Amino acid sequence: MPTIRHLAADLGLAVNTVGRAYRELEEAGLIETRGRAGSFVSAAGDEGRERARQADADYAAVIASVGIDTGEAIRIVQAALTPGGAASASV
Repeated sequence: MPTIRHLAADLGLAVNTVGRAYRELEEAGLIETRGRAGSFVSAAGDEGRERARQADADYAAVIASVGIDTGEAIRIVQAALTPGGAASASV
């Protein structure tokens, strides 16, 4: 990934703004900062996607076993992904 200063200049943003974004990405495990070697996309991002793929396969199996149609299953997921939506979702 580009250096913080380089990305800030390219985007016309403050260095501190880009630095904060990098720190937040690192805290989320999406990038790794290796000192003077720079920042790199983390392998944990791939691991997270694999966990999501497994979770969606599990969810699909549950949906099929209880007989919920695809449209309703998608609405349930959309509600769960909306802040405050999971608590108010009607199943």
